Amino acid sequence: MTGKPFKIPDSNHPIVVAPFAGRVVIRCGDKVVADSREALTLKEANYPAVMYVPRADADMTLLTRSTHATHCPYKGDASYFDLPSGANGRNGVWSYETPHDAVAAIAGHLAFYPDKVEIETSP
Repeated sequence: MTGKPFKIPDSNHPIVVAPFAGRVVIRCGDKVVADSREALTLKEANYPAVMYVPRADADMTLLTRSTHATHCPYKGDASYFDLPSGANGRNGVWSYETPHDAVAAIAGHLAFYPDKVEIETSP
């Protein structure tokens, strides 16, 4: 670790990662960016739940790696991707490529800002 803050989820700031029982389709305009039956739901403290889709179920050719990065003390360092929709899709996707142990299940997954894509779920 490079001196960045690190915290372990606890009862004051819980994080639960669970398989999503159903299908998740992510669309950006008329393009299907991801289609998965293997998505995970991450629920962190009082934040809205976030869907994490395996990269294997995403069309990575539609995404462009961004130089943007952020750090979460509970999850680790996030890298970002731009969506094909232009300015609105800038940094619209994030990924914890080497997350902290407490959320190791989200490694190899992508999360999408819901205001930049359409997220459909079905059984």
